[in-house]
Amino acid sequence: MQIPEGFMLGAASSAWQTEGWHGKKAGQDSYLDDWFKHEYFVWHEGKGPDVATDFMTRYSEDVALMKEIGLSHYRTSINWSRFFTDYENLVVDEDYADHVNNVINALISANVEPMIAIEHYEVPQFLIDKYDGWNSKRVVDLFVGYAKILFERYGDRVHQWFTFNEPIVPQTRIHLDGLRYPHDLNPKKWMQCNYNKVLATALTVQAFRSSSQSGRIGIIHNWEFAYPRATNNQLDVLAAKRFDLLYNRVFTDPLIKGDYSPELIKLLSDNHILFNSTDEELALIKANTIDVIGLNLYFPKRVKTPEHQWDPSAPFNPRKYYSDFELPGRKMNNSRGWEIYPPMMYDMAKVMRDDYNNFPWFISENGMGTENERRFKNSSGQIQDDYRINFISEHLWWLLKAVHEGANCEGYMLWAFTDNVSPMNAFKNRYGLVEIDLEDNLARHLKKSGLWYHELIETKQLNYSTRFAYRSQA
Repeated sequence: MQIPEGFMLGAASSAWQTEGWHGKKAGQDSYLDDWFKHEYFVWHEGKGPDVATDFMTRYSEDVALMKEIGLSHYRTSINWSRFFTDYENLVVDEDYADHVNNVINALISANVEPMIAIEHYEVPQFLIDKYDGWNSKRVVDLFVGYAKILFERYGDRVHQWFTFNEPIVPQTRIHLDGLRYPHDLNPKKWMQCNYNKVLATALTVQAFRSSSQSGRIGIIHNWEFAYPRATNNQLDVLAAKRFDLLYNRVFTDPLIKGDYSPELIKLLSDNHILFNSTDEELALIKANTIDVIGLNLYFPKRVKTPEHQWDPSAPFNPRKYYSDFELPGRKMNNSRGWEIYPPMMYDMAKVMRDDYNNFPWFISENGMGTENERRFKNSSGQIQDDYRINFISEHLWWLLKAVHEGANCEGYMLWAFTDNVSPMNAFKNRYGLVEIDLEDNLARHLKKSGLWYHELIETKQLNYSTRFAYRSQA
């Protein structure tokens, strides 16, 4: 299958998952840093953001490997918590700002286009302690001030900006599910954080368009694709629709269309978690929609109508409206407990075409995390990750099928370029094209998939037939 000219083939990561704490000053903890310090024991084998992959001092090695593979783009973030020494007066940490500058220049010199997320979970802990983080509109204002400085400093070279990566995730894990530190179960806060990040995005879009910089601005959203157990069962279909409203369209509708769905507003009102907003804010959101959206897509979410009656005294959770459905015989990534279903890429393209008027989008994350990859090393010490090559090939096949049929998908960004730290899982599941050898001073080694990705980029030809469709379709 031919890969169209100009189709992005890159990889992604983030600041906090790679940098490490080298050069970090007192008082510069992010939320992730603070969580790691307070609940060190929940992070696999005690690995976390303190060391990560030491990108702060070893970025030159990594950029050289990006060039060797031939990545067209690299998406990462700037660490808000490290960018300032004073978050309220926006006093820049010039040492860290120089590091960002050097990384951007190195990428461009290697013919790798930088794509920058302004926040990837790196909200400063100071702003959480003082203002309750993203529950506060004061933090919205400070975020916009931070973004303006980034545009001024780096906008001459960075032309693709994204306000947030996975904006719904932190507050979902903290306020909705209570799974992550500080386990503050409060669904009203969950929804206020969601709204405040939409507002922050609109204000940042407005600031970007008022600047003299060229380029475009969007957001990276982790779309959880909900499939009903039975499409002919209206209760299952309703369960999937409500899941979709509460986890996906709560961001994509206002950011792309400029308005919240009336169905979503009713759900929020009925459950007493409607966000606090003003008419002026809603008008600003409507007038400042994004230019492009990146979608992180890993696995399907299969749902059915709820099996049990919801306890009316329990805090609200979207599980009030659905139960999980496990498809018998599904293909699994057993390291993560995630179903593998590549046709989801094609179905995502149909949603963007039919519901969002073929709005510009790309896959900003997709990848396969695997435990104990050292067992797959050959006699030369290289990880033979054919499972990852197959995973990428399957998903890319379905994505390209949609592109050839007219989908406005601009590219595919693999998660991740190197192995890196993830919340709690740390280095347990490895995702990278490049191995980070924890037993050899974080040495970098290309995996088999890195060589394969290089060939894919060079030839622009995917030599693969899907295993997820009857042979006459493949």
